[in-house]
Amino acid sequence: MQATQTTEKPLTQVKSQKDLHKEVDASGVWSVAQIEALFALPFNELMFKAQETHRANFPDGDVELATLLSIKTGGCPEDCGYCPQAARYDTDVKANKLMDLDEVLEAAKAAKAAGSNRFCMGAAWREPKDRDIEKVTAMIKGVKALGLETCATLGMLEANQAQALQEAGLDFYNHNLDTSEDFYRSVISTRGYQDRLDTISNVRAAGMSVCCGGIVGMGESREQRAAFIARLANLSPYPESVPINHLVPVAGTPLEDQKPLDPLEFVRTIAVARITMPRARVRLSAGRQELGRAVQAMCFQAGANSIFYGEQLLTTGNPEAEQDRELLAELGLKTKQSCKAEVLV
Repeated sequence: MQATQTTEKPLTQVKSQKDLHKEVDASGVWSVAQIEALFALPFNELMFKAQETHRANFPDGDVELATLLSIKTGGCPEDCGYCPQAARYDTDVKANKLMDLDEVLEAAKAAKAAGSNRFCMGAAWREPKDRDIEKVTAMIKGVKALGLETCATLGMLEANQAQALQEAGLDFYNHNLDTSEDFYRSVISTRGYQDRLDTISNVRAAGMSVCCGGIVGMGESREQRAAFIARLANLSPYPESVPINHLVPVAGTPLEDQKPLDPLEFVRTIAVARITMPRARVRLSAGRQELGRAVQAMCFQAGANSIFYGEQLLTTGNPEAEQDRELLAELGLKTKQSCKAEVLV
């Protein structure tokens, strides 16, 4: 399926970097050129702008802890070049059936006991079948009964499926754009960009909050990273949660030999996401372990205020919970205590 280009409103030309915020606030839309100008700021100036934005919108300065459980692993029919769960790639990930309800609830209880606010359930499907939705809704109801925020990522959704998840109590649905529209076909051919936008629209129409971000370091240019952030920021409204993943090259996937992104460029991406989506929870996701403590600290300074927390992130490693708590304590960062979803609509 060929991706469809979405038309964006014309933008006021930015006269100077100093006027950047004022111009964007007036128009309500970010252009790729405006976001490229942010990326190009001197590092300290960009960090200062990001910290100003972060403090204005999150005065408590807390960090949300989210736990992600793979409820159905491997065997996916798609060809996402970064993903070890694709059935066509020879990786160490083995296909497993959907987990039992009791197993999921035990994992959710453990996540809550460890301090998580949100419990995310991920399944390696292109799209769920209606019988799958029935099983997942039981999981959602069970996790909600524990007092946790709920999130699911199950692939593409039809409108009726999104409505069923919402009626079960799902707070967030995750469906990433992954990258910019013009770079997308370099990574994925089995699902179009418009398919992703359609699922996000179905989620919004059903009344759920959106968790939507992507992966940087897949070989895209800075301009393409700027276009990716622009697409997210210009969603109306922009996502409540924005996971920014740093590519973890996995042996057996097409991107196994991809050169790592400069860590400072990753920090810049976090800062730009914070400035352009000021009220979103910007989440450090996959690849956090490879970044190390110092770069993670800079990401928090740039406005990241959510992390995936626990020992495993779907099929790639994640820093252990104790290490996360030690880092947050050393940085003097407190964690979000409420399990109530923060909604932008």
